[in-house]
Amino acid sequence: KVGYTKVFGYFIEITNAHKDRVPPEYIRKQTLTGAERFITPDLKEYETLVLNAQERVSRLESELFAQLRAEIAIQAAGRILDTARALAEIDVYLSFASVAAQRNYCRPTLNDGDTIHIVAGRHPVIEQSQAETPFIPNDVELSNRSAQILIITGPNMAGKSTYLRQVALIVLMAQIGSYVPAEAATIGIVDRIFTRIGAQDDLATGQSTFMVEMVETANILHHATPRSLVILDEIGRGTSTYDGLSIARAVIEYLHNNKRCGARTLFATHYHELIEVAKS
Repeated sequence: KVGYTKVFGYFIEITNAHKDRVPPEYIRKQTLTGAERFITPDLKEYETLVLNAQERVSRLESELFAQLRAEIAIQAAGRILDTARALAEIDVYLSFASVAAQRNYCRPTLNDGDTIHIVAGRHPVIEQSQAETPFIPNDVELSNRSAQILIITGPNMAGKSTYLRQVALIVLMAQIGSYVPAEAATIGIVDRIFTRIGAQDDLATGQSTFMVEMVETANILHHATPRSLVILDEIGRGTSTYDGLSIARAVIEYLHNNKRCGARTLFATHYHELIEVAKS
């Protein structure tokens, strides 16, 4: 029988029972337990033709594929891209709808007002990642006229950061066209969501943890508008208690009193002394 291996190429294999009948022009190439393998000049010539043919086939396939690709790019690229965009849009809507149905989301109402009113809002990630523990929903009422800044205090693990993030996520989800994790929600459209969350440094550029916090806070105060939503978590914690308290109070007063800024703000803090600003 004729066989092929990558090492020896094509060969003629003859069992030991018939090896006395092997023609003299056969060239022994390999000995096995029950057979011997031979080659001939004609067989090697045929092998060369076959292998060269495979190379030509691969080259021809590549040329034809490149030609087809070029024709599609010229003639059908527009239709393909339009179809891809339509499918991508459908995929987004289908994902929104599936999640909303599975997780009991509500349809939010968006308007040009300045009120963010959320009834029984939930954090969309935490309620799924900790499904064995029921998520306690929270209401939110933010308005430039009556409740522009909410100061949220409480001990560690009380849920301050979760509350801040869930409000920002609900607003973001509503404005991208998704249903939201709440019983009801009315969102006065925001132009941007600003956040100052977490402790991190940038020592490579010479900025300490406190400096990063201050730079980010300054950026918010310079660019926030009355249509913005500002999420501030533990401003002033990177320095001494009284310095930090002073910075936090100054930020709150600036956000409240500067009409150019005047953003709707959620301000989480361990400085319970800050609730005194509500009186003034």
